[in-house]
Amino acid sequence: MPGQAADGHAVVDAAKDPVYDDLALLAATLCDTPASAICLLDRGRPWAKGRFGEDFLYSPRAMAINRLALDTPAQMLVIEDVARDPRLRATAVRIDQAPLRFYAGMPLPGPDGYPLGILCVMDIKPRQLTARQCAGLEALARQIQQLSALRRHGLDLEQRLREGHASSLQPEQARAELEQRHQTLQRTAERDQLTGLLNRTALAQLRDNPRAMQKLESAPYSLALLDVDHFKQVNDRHGHLLGDRALRVVADAVTASIRVGDLAVRYGGEEFLIVLPGTGLTAAFEVAHRIRERVAASSLPFPLTVSAGIAAGDPARDRPEQVFDRADQALYQAKAAGRDRVIADDTPQLGG
Repeated sequence: MPGQAADGHAVVDAAKDPVYDDLALLAATLCDTPASAICLLDRGRPWAKGRFGEDFLYSPRAMAINRLALDTPAQMLVIEDVARDPRLRATAVRIDQAPLRFYAGMPLPGPDGYPLGILCVMDIKPRQLTARQCAGLEALARQIQQLSALRRHGLDLEQRLREGHASSLQPEQARAELEQRHQTLQRTAERDQLTGLLNRTALAQLRDNPRAMQKLESAPYSLALLDVDHFKQVNDRHGHLLGDRALRVVADAVTASIRVGDLAVRYGGEEFLIVLPGTGLTAAFEVAHRIRERVAASSLPFPLTVSAGIAAGDPARDRPEQVFDRADQALYQAKAAGRDRVIADDTPQLGG
């Protein structure tokens, strides 16, 4: 039944976890609200796992406002003025002795399709969220989902060890199983959950990996920066569900256009970074152009385009940051020139 998704996370009556409090603080800071909470559901029982805000009286599942949020598990519920919503006239929630007036709740999808819980931010005055704030809350919700999945894997392993499963295996088998689980968790942490591409955490890890950097620094390469044109308008006009679908369309176009060994990263909300080892500027231009064409030909119910900037790097001459800055400048030129185009960096390069 709905509400069971968090079973097995051992959240009920569990010790206080400062990680969830930190995530709640990030949500409140992002949205500039006096209160926020992360509520996980365990066997139908609500449990405020993380919270921010003094004197915040919160009974998550019992509140009509949270039931409304859980009824739409695939999208955020935003109520700009609770006092004017006829569905919530009887809702008596207070923050620092003042009545609740604003609520935004993002359901946390569980592994079985049912909500794992809710990430919500609240205020004592009517207000709106910006598109960037909404996107930030959705990103935080995905991180909470990943954190919960990691905790679940850890609890599963502990249970199996307690039951003596590991003791029945040969030491080599036990080590292999633990290593496989570790690799699975690492892959989960390194992937953007929405698009399946690498995330910025994975990119930072690659920068710190000497073997990965040696491959990049062994020959000339190119970088491509892509940005979805007018993405805020996509979210504002068509909603965040279709906005997410648009991002997946771009990610699919990127994946279909690059080679094994190339790197594709969701670098920001609607920005993508592609690293093309051993690729010159002309070939990189062709890759970016193929991505642009694939996106433009997508079957979305609205037109979608991307702009791209590309730059070539020579390990003997350039630092990666310099190449990135040139690609970023080329992207800026593409957007300034009308968007839906690819611009190659034309900065004169000095030898030596």
